Amino acid sequence: MKSFSFVKLRAFPIRAQSTSYRSSGLLSLFQYLSSWQLSSYSILLEDSLLLVRMAGSIYLYYLVCLLYIFETFQSSWAIEVKSPIVKEGKGRPPPLPPSKLKHYEPDWNSLDARILPSWFDKDKVGIFIHWGVYAVPSISSEWFWIDWKGNPSPNVKAQQEIMQFMKRNYKPGFTYQDFAVEFSAEFFNATEWADLIEKSGAKYVVLTSKHHDGFSLWPSKFSYSWNSVDVGPHKDIVDEVSKAVRSKKGLRFGLYHSLYEWFHPLYLADKATNFTTQKFVDDKIFPEMKELINKYKPEILWSDGEWEAPSKYWKSEEFLAWLYNDSPVKDSIVVNDRWGEETLCKHGGYLTCSDRYNPGKLPPRKWENAMTLDKNSWGYNRKSNIDDYLSTQQLVDLLARTIALGGNILINVGPSKDGKINPIFQERLLDLGKWLKVNGEAIYESSPWDVCQNDSSQPDIWYTTKNTGKDLYVIMLRWPKSNNIYLSCPQISDKSKISMLGLPGIKLQGVMTVKHLLKIALPDKALVENEWGWTIKIKNVVSP
Repeated sequence: MKSFSFVKLRAFPIRAQSTSYRSSGLLSLFQYLSSWQLSSYSILLEDSLLLVRMAGSIYLYYLVCLLYIFETFQSSWAIEVKSPIVKEGKGRPPPLPPSKLKHYEPDWNSLDARILPSWFDKDKVGIFIHWGVYAVPSISSEWFWIDWKGNPSPNVKAQQEIMQFMKRNYKPGFTYQDFAVEFSAEFFNATEWADLIEKSGAKYVVLTSKHHDGFSLWPSKFSYSWNSVDVGPHKDIVDEVSKAVRSKKGLRFGLYHSLYEWFHPLYLADKATNFTTQKFVDDKIFPEMKELINKYKPEILWSDGEWEAPSKYWKSEEFLAWLYNDSPVKDSIVVNDRWGEETLCKHGGYLTCSDRYNPGKLPPRKWENAMTLDKNSWGYNRKSNIDDYLSTQQLVDLLARTIALGGNILINVGPSKDGKINPIFQERLLDLGKWLKVNGEAIYESSPWDVCQNDSSQPDIWYTTKNTGKDLYVIMLRWPKSNNIYLSCPQISDKSKISMLGLPGIKLQGVMTVKHLLKIALPDKALVENEWGWTIKIKNVVSP
């Protein structure tokens, strides 16, 4: 079923294309209505009369009116639900009605009604890249500057460590801005990055275009002499990465953008007025975001740095209305929920709620787990030890849990100042790619299972579904010593077929026990390819 479009009253599209329909009679009228996918009462009386003049019969006017009335009632049950709310299931709130709007007002009620582009829920796995001037000192974290010079510092312990580091290694008077010259990127190769991301099995990329220090990775008109073309690499990093990513089939490109900047004088001036003035937003942030969208056309805009001021100060509603109505990416763009101090986990396209978010249960709305392979830093940190990084097993565990609970996972890496992605990051991403090559059927374009998301008798079991719940995927993160697995949620019938992904042609045997558990005999473990998780597929599963 197709979703219906909203016809703008001021545009009068019928007049613009009426010539080819003037003498075509009733058949052409139906063809015309079908081609425009008219929705409810979105055409004024004068346009209906125009149709009458085109077709030449007053009876057709009544036919048009009847069609409008029919579509109004029919839309309540015939429109495919594509809202950001997850499908209705047992013990879950009903879905919100899908929005038929094609014009969005600058208020959250209207903006939140926008249907999330379907590609985002299908793709599931993304790569986050934090890269900037903070990669030069590369100790502490990407918050190096504010930890060092904040008054007060948000991290006193980090401040003391940084001050000692600076005293030992840099001359007095050395500033954060001086690090930009050393942001060399001499080994940066966007094609190598894109190759690695493709091999990881990820489907989208989010690059930090500008973090809270205000340094932009593109030659922004609103960041003079504090961008990657004017100082440091002398490269348009955003442009190079976007082209490399888009050269890979199936990869989408997105951008992270920080609203606030720690030490920008215009922001500090607005903050001093308790955000009753908006000089920083009017002169920098608002036009800067439009510049990013118009020039690079990302399919994700990952906003951040919103928490000190309300969305009215940031003019977030006004910007998103432009983004959804008039921008070059209005039909494909996806945004998160970080648009003002009151918007987190409430407003926007999909929810992030917090870094490394884990809802603990199946939420009613689409969400994303933005997490990082280095447990303590999003930017590159030279001081990290092996225990500071997630293992491949931990990464796969997080992936399975996130997808089973209806989320996407955004996995962060932080390149070094010279543009290289740390070998330990590479290893983790390549391992993930190997796992997804075998088990991706259970991840991409899957849906949560309404019955169970994880198994009450087996905590390391997570479920996903396809084919409207008829095909169940059992993601098993630990191999049982008995070589048998017992599941409390699914049941089977004579029509059910059980197999393991990656082992075509091998049928698994399942039986219901007297305790109403599904017992599945596993194949020889020597036949499987990895040690991080395996997926059992049950076709024609029976829900309890």
